[in-house]
This record gives sequence, structure tokens and C-alpha cells, in this order.
Amino acid sequence: MGVPEKRIENEFPLWKFINEWEGTPYRYGGKDKEGIDCSAFVVIMSDKIFNKKISGSSADLYNSSKPINLNEVVAGDLVFFKIESKKVSHVGLLLYNGKFIHASVSKGVIISDLSEKYYEKYFFSFGRK
Repeated sequence: MGVPEKRIENEFPLWKFINEWEGTPYRYGGKDKEGIDCSAFVVIMSDKIFNKKISGSSADLYNSSKPINLNEVVAGDLVFFKIESKKVSHVGLLLYNGKFIHASVSKGVIISDLSEKYYEKYFFSFGRK
């Protein structure tokens, strides 16, 4: 991901969390490693890694977050998408260098890149709680 080794050492809990959850299957309404949806994953990661207590669906998280610009984003900020919808329907957490982690319907918990055509097409906003 283009992250210096020293940063990885300093942020061991983040990378350990990612390693433990990566590949967990997607399940609408799921809230554990048997299956999880995007908003539940973001809620758990925000609490365990970024010490932020948040809750709600993707749309709820968007509606209760502060919109931020690309030049203001930091690891742990939210990234919102409108996928085939007029309202926010998907959420992930920003990592570094344009990467974000989320629970994908097709691949489960994965790291993706905002520059991928699919995510460029459906990207809506960044937010902070």
C-alpha cells in the first residue's frame, strides 16, 4: 500500500485488525466474522481502532458526518458511495494513499483503491465523525 515500514510498526493494531477481518464474507445485516455488511464493519473498526463510537446504516452515517474535502482526509475518515441509488448505499474507511477498507458484496472485507473505475463511478463524498 505504499506505507513506510515504521508507520506499520507504529500502527500495529490497525494492520492486525485488517488482517483478522480481511476476507470475511459479506452478509446484509451481519455483524460478526460469520458475515458482515459495510456499515457494521465500519462501526466496529471505528470503535476498535479509531476510538470513535458511531452507529447506523451507510446513509445514517453520511447524514450524521461532517463532509470533508480530499485535501483534509486522514486514515479513519469515512468514504461514501451511491451505488445504483439516489442515496448513500455503501461506506468504507480510508486507509492511506487512496486505499480504503470495506465489506464488498461480492468479495467480503477487502482493501480497494478509490482510483478503481468502479469506485470512481460511484464515489459520493468523504465524511468525518
